[in-house]
Amino acid sequence: MTPPKKLPLGRTWDSMKAEFEDGIDLFIACWRAPIERVAIENPRMHDIAQARMPDDLPAPDIVQPFWFGHPEYKATGWYLRGVPPLIATNRLPEPQRGSDEWKAWNRVWRMPRSPERGRERSRFFPGMASAMADQWGGVTDHGSEAQSHPGFVTASSAA
Repeated sequence: MTPPKKLPLGRTWDSMKAEFEDGIDLFIACWRAPIERVAIENPRMHDIAQARMPDDLPAPDIVQPFWFGHPEYKATGWYLRGVPPLIATNRLPEPQRGSDEWKAWNRVWRMPRSPERGRERSRFFPGMASAMADQWGGVTDHGSEAQSHPGFVTASSAA
């Protein structure tokens, strides 16, 4: 790995490499967990991380916050095993490219460096969380599919 041109304030190259290794280890441990259903939220990986991933890791299922009612662009990757891809629940019409509204939807990518930037860029969206709960968490104790929603899973298969 090549060090960045400029390190984040208060960070060392060694601390960043150690954090990267810890992140790789955590991701792989979650993916290899001996359970049927796994959903790991992670952006698309750069080539160095991708080269370290298990062979059975699928491409991420990419969703956008505006699919779930939030006027914002922020590609969110889901590495899924045993759960269906999220289905849009409240898709907003996209603004015209280059418009002020479009620029506002791209706020994550337009943020200047600041102490709050990392926290702001890592915010999660309630509409997506609700879709996850509805589509992945709608289980019953009777072993039958809950309603006819394609995202619902059974309690016996979710264990």
